[in-house]
Amino acid sequence: MNSPRKIYRVSVCERHEIKDFVEQNHYSKTMNGVNSTICFKLTFQDEIIGAAVFGRLGMANNWKKFASNPEAVLELRRLCCVDDTVRNAESYFIGKMLKYLKKHTNYEIVVSYADENENHKGTIYKASNFKYLGLSKGGKRIKFGDRVYHDKSPRTRDSYGNLKPFAVRLQKALDAGEATIYDIKGKHLYVYPLNNSIGHKKDVLDKI
Repeated sequence: MNSPRKIYRVSVCERHEIKDFVEQNHYSKTMNGVNSTICFKLTFQDEIIGAAVFGRLGMANNWKKFASNPEAVLELRRLCCVDDTVRNAESYFIGKMLKYLKKHTNYEIVVSYADENENHKGTIYKASNFKYLGLSKGGKRIKFGDRVYHDKSPRTRDSYGNLKPFAVRLQKALDAGEATIYDIKGKHLYVYPLNNSIGHKKDVLDKI
C-alpha cells in the first residue's frame, strides 16, 4: 500500500488557490466569514486533493481561554480532503502542517473543533496527538439554501467596517423568511500545543 509521504506533497499556498476546493469538499460549502492567516494544500501530481485554512479564532475573545495574547493562538478553521486518498493521508497532512507551524511561526497553540452536528467526533485529531478538552457550548446557525452560516454571519464586515455583500444578502433572506435560524449542539474541542514553554493559560495546560 502506498504511503502518503511517498506520493503526496504538502505546501503553503494562497487562499485563492484552495477556495473553490474547500467550497466543494468541506461540509459547510463556504469560506465566507473564515479569516485565513495561513493556508496549506495537499497535492498529488500537482492536483489539489486536500486543503486547510488556519486563522484567528472564530469567536472573538476565545483566545483568552488558551493563551496570554491573541497572537499566540491559531484555529484550524477548515480541513478537507477528497474521499479516495490513501490510508493515513489526513493525519500525514495534519502532521506536516503542525511541523511547519512549529518551525516557521511563533504560534503557541492550535485549536480545532469537530462538529457533533455533522457526527464528527475528532478521531483524526486524536490520531494526530491533539488533546481533547470536551464539548463547547451549543449555539445557533443559519440555514440559507444549501448552505449553513454562523449566526454572526449577517454582521460580518470588511476591513473598512462595511457589511460584506454576503452578510447583507443573508440578513435580507432572514427578514424575508427565506433563511432560518436553528439551535445546534456544542462541538468537540481539541488543542495542540506548539510550544509548551511559553504563554499558555495554566488551566488549559492542566487539562492537557
